[in-house]
Amino acid sequence: MPVAQRVTRSLRVLLAPPNPALAVLLRLQPDIEVVPDAFARPAVALTDSVELVPVLLAEDPECRVLVLAGSARGDLAGAVLAAGAAGLVLRDGPVEDLADSIRRASRGEIVIDPALAGP
Repeated sequence: MPVAQRVTRSLRVLLAPPNPALAVLLRLQPDIEVVPDAFARPAVALTDSVELVPVLLAEDPECRVLVLAGSARGDLAGAVLAAGAAGLVLRDGPVEDLADSIRRASRGEIVIDPALAGP
């Protein structure tokens, strides 16, 4: 009798600070694994604080950091990129869009949600 194959999750994501509700939604994606800390070597970290971007990059310079925002304030996209982040994405958008942004960032793309790009 064949053994059922479990889908291997290959894209590790860190939530900083932890967000249990978002973690549950991201775990529904077949290729995303939410990890508890930077020691797990995440490919992408999600944060809602521009100030945490340099901290996360100091812990793991190869990790791509995306900043979550509800709306763009001033030149938030510019500040996020200047801090070293890989992009700015909507916090409350569809989880599928967020997962796509995570995948794109992990491939080295700069990701700015069009709704947050500003004028």
